[in-house]
Amino acid sequence: MAHSTTILSTDELAAHLDDPQWVVFDCRFTLSDPGAGPAAYARAHIPGARYAHLDEDLSSPKTALSGRHPLPDPAVLAEKMGRWGVGEQSQVVVYDDSFGAIAVRLWWLLRWLGHDAVALLDGGLPKWLREEKPVTAQVPDMTPAIFSARPNHAMRVDAQDVQTALEHEQAILLDARAEVRFTGDREPIDPVAGHIPGAINLPFEDNLDLRGNLLPPAELREFYLGILQGRPASQVIHMCGSGITACHNLLAMEIAGLTGAKLYPGSWSEWITDPARPVATGD
Repeated sequence: MAHSTTILSTDELAAHLDDPQWVVFDCRFTLSDPGAGPAAYARAHIPGARYAHLDEDLSSPKTALSGRHPLPDPAVLAEKMGRWGVGEQSQVVVYDDSFGAIAVRLWWLLRWLGHDAVALLDGGLPKWLREEKPVTAQVPDMTPAIFSARPNHAMRVDAQDVQTALEHEQAILLDARAEVRFTGDREPIDPVAGHIPGAINLPFEDNLDLRGNLLPPAELREFYLGILQGRPASQVIHMCGSGITACHNLLAMEIAGLTGAKLYPGSWSEWITDPARPVATGD
């Protein structure tokens, strides 16, 4: 079976709802109300979907020196994946109700752990519901599987890596936050406003069409090649507020065939824990 590694359509998922090799995850989450996602899942979700909580399942506990969503321990996440029924041959599908902004975290995490057969549901739950495809409140039966974590730490960088790369002009740092947060005009989440000097603002919504679907590969490729200006994709570092929506830009580059970019998981919320690190405001 050919696996999907970036996105797949609602029709493709609907055709495989009864396929035991396919494992679906509902990743709905609201920063201002961490209980909203589980509550929404309990009311209705795509049949067979498990619920993965951003704070409790897809992150480690926050510390004084970390960002808001530190990466989970690979062994802990691998154990959960096995308990949820994800095996070596599983096709994983992730979705949310916010244009993929949260579900992309699990897409990236699984690839980081060595499981490439994971795809975002294009258009997410809103498109699924518009098409009147089935939903249920029933929690699925899950047959445990063996999931072996093989973390690829070359896919990520830390704050020192970011600072060194920028100082030597060896990186293109793309920040997926909204423009008002990037410029520092408004910061509703983190205690310090602004951005890392040298970063380029690229809100993740720029990857989407007006209905919330990912743009076609050719359009995404043209868009990102314009940003790269002849530099290799491997020099790109993606960040955001806490390493979540940055994965959306990573996904878009993968769809565009521009592979090798890295994630700064700590992102802005980690960067500002050290007052010695530089901060810029404005454009």
